[in-house]
Amino acid sequence: MAETRSWSLKSRVALAVGAVLLLGGIVVLSVALAYGRQAAREAYDRLLLGAARDIAASITIRDGAAVVDMPASAFQMLALAPEDRIRYRVTGPDGATLTGSDAAPAPPPRDGAGPVFYDGDLGAEPGRYVALTRRFAERSFSGPVRIMVGQTLRARQTLARDIAGGALAVLAAAGIAIGLFAWLAILSALRPLRRLGRALARRDPTDLTPITLPMPAEIAPVLGALNGFMGRLDRQAMASRNLIGDAAHQLRTPVAAIRAQAQDAQDETDPDRRARLLSRIHERSVGLSRLLDRMLDRAMIIHRTDTASRAAIDLRDVALEIYEALEDVPGGAAIRLDLPPAPVVVRGDALSLVEAGKNLAANALAHGRAPIRLGVARDGASARLFARDAGPGPAAAIMDGMGARFAAHAPGGAGLGLAIAREVAQSHGGALSLGPREDGFEAALSLPRLGA
Repeated sequence: MAETRSWSLKSRVALAVGAVLLLGGIVVLSVALAYGRQAAREAYDRLLLGAARDIAASITIRDGAAVVDMPASAFQMLALAPEDRIRYRVTGPDGATLTGSDAAPAPPPRDGAGPVFYDGDLGAEPGRYVALTRRFAERSFSGPVRIMVGQTLRARQTLARDIAGGALAVLAAAGIAIGLFAWLAILSALRPLRRLGRALARRDPTDLTPITLPMPAEIAPVLGALNGFMGRLDRQAMASRNLIGDAAHQLRTPVAAIRAQAQDAQDETDPDRRARLLSRIHERSVGLSRLLDRMLDRAMIIHRTDTASRAAIDLRDVALEIYEALEDVPGGAAIRLDLPPAPVVVRGDALSLVEAGKNLAANALAHGRAPIRLGVARDGASARLFARDAGPGPAAAIMDGMGARFAAHAPGGAGLGLAIAREVAQSHGGALSLGPREDGFEAALSLPRLGA
């Protein structure tokens, strides 16, 4: 299978940081340009207004006429923008030009007094104007005199670019610094992953014990999932080792006995003795087959513990399936069902629960006393899947070892039925309970009940 390549975490974080810086830079640059234009406009509008006020202050009334004595201070203010051309105009009450250029545009009409700033052309270039009105009320002259002063926008644009350029330089330096610190932070944040990788690389292939390393909260779930995965592998490996060890331990004796008896039967000339030997070979073969079935069932149950999905199951359906599976076995007709009217729901693997329940019922059929009852019951927050017979049960000394692997307490038993039931119960968060009841002996799977 081809390896699926993807971007590294460092590349992804770097790309994200770069995108944030780029977007932030665009926003900051836009704001800086707008601020620069606004600051330049306000600064040079003040120069225009100052020049207009100086001109207005220089107007005097002589012989019934307004006389404008252009002050040098007005031109000195406007000279602060040496690259710009200027235009001025002073009009009398009748709108006639007293001095200056007739090409200077009049301001737009507006209500109220005070200076008026407006845009207009200054020759072939755009310009900015201010209009200021001074009112006279004398015997020889009465009415408003309007002063209009304008200049081109070169100095304003230059100042706006300088402000934006300065902001851009600061932004670039800040971006480089942020990018450097972000890269160092990425390297530091990814250091636990490198430690985890080195810890895994140093491990022996057979070492599936949990990894205990201090991890940040963001990486701890990854370590937890990895430990859980190794735990499942360890359980599967342990099941395989147990199956191989159990097979080697439990099968050696019956196989050797069958081989020896088959050799005796081959050499035996007495027909009656040969028949007895063949009967014993058959009995041992049946027992060996039963042992193999139980061992494979146990291996299957352990495998499903970590692989089978769990779903909501009505234990009454499980009991009914067990009942139908045991109807045709010897003595199966003696089993009676004992089911409640309402559902008893647990979360689990139906196949494993059926297999465990079959072992409980088969054990009751083989070693108990009729009648045998297979049923489901509620017990507080738990649910029980039980097999109950009318006998007194085993002795106390035998009870202590029941449920262990290969703990056969009756002839012909493999000693795995109750062990399978116990492992199924534990894998479902429950337990195997064995003990006397008022009407007999009961073996039950006690499981957590949904909705309890």
